[in-house]
Amino acid sequence: MLANDAFHIAVLPGDGIGHEVMAPALDVLRKIEATTPGLKFRFTEAPAGADYYREHGKSMPDSTIKLCEEADAILLGACGLPSVRYPDNTEIMPQVELRFIFDLYAGVRPCRLIPGAPSPIVGASERGIDLVVIRESTEGLFASMGKGVVTHDEGRETLLITRKTSERLFEFSFRYAARRKSRGPDKGKLACVDKANAFKAYAFFRSMFDECAKKHPEVATERFYVDACSAMLVKRPWDFDVMVMENMFGDILSDLTAGLIGGMGMAPSADIGDKHAVFQPCHGTAPDIMGQGKANPTAMILSAALMLDWLADKHGHAPAAQAAARIERAVDSAYAAGVRPMDLGGRDGTAGMARAVFEALDRPTGA
Repeated sequence: MLANDAFHIAVLPGDGIGHEVMAPALDVLRKIEATTPGLKFRFTEAPAGADYYREHGKSMPDSTIKLCEEADAILLGACGLPSVRYPDNTEIMPQVELRFIFDLYAGVRPCRLIPGAPSPIVGASERGIDLVVIRESTEGLFASMGKGVVTHDEGRETLLITRKTSERLFEFSFRYAARRKSRGPDKGKLACVDKANAFKAYAFFRSMFDECAKKHPEVATERFYVDACSAMLVKRPWDFDVMVMENMFGDILSDLTAGLIGGMGMAPSADIGDKHAVFQPCHGTAPDIMGQGKANPTAMILSAALMLDWLADKHGHAPAAQAAARIERAVDSAYAAGVRPMDLGGRDGTAGMARAVFEALDRPTGA
């Protein structure tokens, strides 16, 4: 932290609706700051994304990377536009580049059904959904990004799993699962999701998970093949707590779990390393609705709460932990009071959603 005890937050609004959802999230943080003794922020905005690439030929300037390196945390809106691409036809993705630059190996994707929000799963409203996908974020199939070989007859990409990264990922995951025990009697368990029955690399992945599990007997463990896990998630998602998996599997299953709780507009995320972390909604830039005030800011606001929880854990900062919980309660309260974003079939746009969360922050706890 800085000498003045303010958390320095690098703010990268990005492209499309990134700017639109970032604004209410920052407003929520400022309101929380004004009403939480001992909690202060300093925000510095910087460019990154497809719009910047279109003008300058790179996804972000060196000054943005330097800012992110110096900041206590990085808050990112959404980056990339389908119409703006690199020469190899891939999209501009500084959010992925940041994972490699800062070794953000643990992608945390919470999936919690907010009371009052719809789910396509029968019984979810009564049973509840509260699970977390932890996605390895720098290796797996993504280690081959930009390095694949394509000829006239074939295309090849290489999957990479290393002991160094996997052991750190599993240690992070076991600690994360242990912290969740306070959420209920069925929490605090960790599942390894892989394809160890078919590929040596995934068998290696599972063997390291098993080694780490011996060091953490306090955490109950499970093991699933990714295909069977996918089927179980859409039948009994309430049976899951924390799941850890390879990068590409995590990319796919985290979208699936977002669909269980109403869609990408409801899903926050974090990419975490030993020193740095980026917090962003799981959704993209949605250019089809940009500038229309329709974007759902819920995932962005919950990503800000996830950031506060990480800062609290990293720095032993109780006010940040209290603020994170308060934001989550306010979002729950807003939905319970009847607010519905347009992506869930409601009439509330970005401003209406933000206003509902603001009003919930003003209500006494439990009101």
